[in-house]
Amino acid sequence: MLSDEGYSSARKPYLIDALDSALIALLREDARLSIAALAKLLKVSRGTVQARLDRLLATGAILGFTIRAHQQLERDVVKAVMLIEVVGKSTAQVIHRLRGIPELVKLHTTNGNWDLMAEIETLNLAEFDRVLGKVRIIDGVLNSETSILLTSV
Repeated sequence: MLSDEGYSSARKPYLIDALDSALIALLREDARLSIAALAKLLKVSRGTVQARLDRLLATGAILGFTIRAHQQLERDVVKAVMLIEVVGKSTAQVIHRLRGIPELVKLHTTNGNWDLMAEIETLNLAEFDRVLGKVRIIDGVLNSETSILLTSV
């Protein structure tokens, strides 16, 4: 399921400085690094790293941790991008509905002819077809164009 981009309205915003940016960059490379390893790489104390990480999580600056799998492990996953045109001023309503579809792993606003771009991941073509149908019947979706991603280069 998609989560809100940015900070939740229930959380206090937190300004990110150079240390936070460096911490986030290290976690993007390896989210399993220990607090001690992060502290050593950042040249700060473990307490500083733990406090920064806790604050980044509490404010929603970091939404979660994940892994990146080798492409061969995901060879059976159907991945696609869907461009979506929205009727009038219904973008917020459409985004709200799209967030309820777990197979939409990312959602972006765009400029130009399309209003939104969704990244889709499903386990098979039948599930992929079902997701396309769910998106296309949402009130406010005027038009869509979808391309399956074949190979990452």
